[in-house]
Amino acid sequence: AGQAMLASLALLVGLPLALAAEDPSCTPLVPVTFDNTTIPGILGKWVYITGGSKYPPHVAEMKVVKYAVFSFFPGSHEDELDVIESMRVNETCVVRNTSKIQIFQRNSTLMHVDDQVVSTAELIQSDKDLLILKHFNANFPGLSLSARTPNVSKEHLEEFSAHMRCLGFTEEEVFFTSEKVRTPPQGGRAPARPATAGTSRPPVAGL
Repeated sequence: AGQAMLASLALLVGLPLALAAEDPSCTPLVPVTFDNTTIPGILGKWVYITGGSKYPPHVAEMKVVKYAVFSFFPGSHEDELDVIESMRVNETCVVRNTSKIQIFQRNSTLMHVDDQVVSTAELIQSDKDLLILKHFNANFPGLSLSARTPNVSKEHLEEFSAHMRCLGFTEEEVFFTSEKVRTPPQGGRAPARPATAGTSRPPVAGL
């Protein structure tokens, strides 16, 4: 859904990724092991905070997204979620009606079909109030961070930034919805830009 950004390893970044993987300071991204609490735990509203992708169309989208929220609801089947999204692109609010996300519990993967374009993302272990997705699209890597509220601690932002570096991303390739998010007050939490209408697609549902 939405500002999609899905990913995997590609020759384009294969070498830096391989080198980063050997760095002992890099904490592995561990997929969530699905159980009967996983899906109930991700239902509800999420606020997109930051992300990066090597997939050119998604990079272009992420550069202009100023605010994005999405909500997961139970679907008509146990392996399906409904998602409603909204985002602000520069000064324009975009609305997206309910769409579907398929759940593949065996490999911790979510799949979204948008205009016949299939996007997938792996759910990564993190704090219960954070949603980290490792995106896969046309063999280009991507990672996104969303949270239950617009406020994310400096520590969590630094941890996410470290993951991005280990995946071969530079600081310029990681996009935030707001400069306030990028640089929260010392010891404080980072406030994202307040909501401004519309429902559309954040990188999360950017599966």
